[in-house]
Amino acid sequence: MLVFTTKVLAAAGLLLALWSMSVMREPERPVWAHNTAAPPGPVRILRFRATVGALRAGEKAMLCYGVENAKAVHIAPPLDDVYPSSNHCVEIVPLHTTHYTILAEGYDGKVATESFTMLVVKPGSNQAERRNLYYAGILR
Repeated sequence: MLVFTTKVLAAAGLLLALWSMSVMREPERPVWAHNTAAPPGPVRILRFRATVGALRAGEKAMLCYGVENAKAVHIAPPLDDVYPSSNHCVEIVPLHTTHYTILAEGYDGKVATESFTMLVVKPGSNQAERRNLYYAGILR
């Protein structure tokens, strides 16, 4: 009987240890809370850009964005790991020239949008050296 009680206690201790480790680990996705007592300001897009102005097909870049007073954020074409943040980047690997658009939804239901086009050229193309970035038709 003593051996059975010892095994049960050991098993319960292991289960308790596993449970406590799962509770203490960091969440995979940040949890965003909104203080309902303080009215938020208008939703704003602080930044929306890529780390490079143009890519060759198959190259990677980081698309970085920042929003303020947003309860939801969507980027088209859809990307993984997108959520309201004042400074967040996600990796992109566009296969062709792609137009990216961010949509930030505020707590008041209003929406802010911004967009840019990532130029993707084929390797060996004479456009491969073109590294300009266009924001809504404005050359930067």
